[in-house]
Amino acid sequence: MQTVDEYISFLLGKGFQFQEDAVGFIYFGKHYTNASDELVIAAIELTLKAQRQFEGSFYISLLETLMKNEVKSRKDAINFVKKNELISI
Repeated sequence: MQTVDEYISFLLGKGFQFQEDAVGFIYFGKHYTNASDELVIAAIELTLKAQRQFEGSFYISLLETLMKNEVKSRKDAINFVKKNELISI
């Protein structure tokens, strides 16, 4: 299982550039929601797919929604956003 740090490093290695406050938003959301690394990574991935860039407020809102609905895994997160038409992926 990949950690949030590893996933951010992976994205940076692929050439993705985060804006200055993005990493802070990622960790704020993780601690604020007490989400697992797997769910945080899924929220980052879905945010990037939906917004074509990292948008902190979208990410936190999505992460809160996933936690509120007791979504536990990446697969469940993808199914949840598709089922509820939150984003088109």
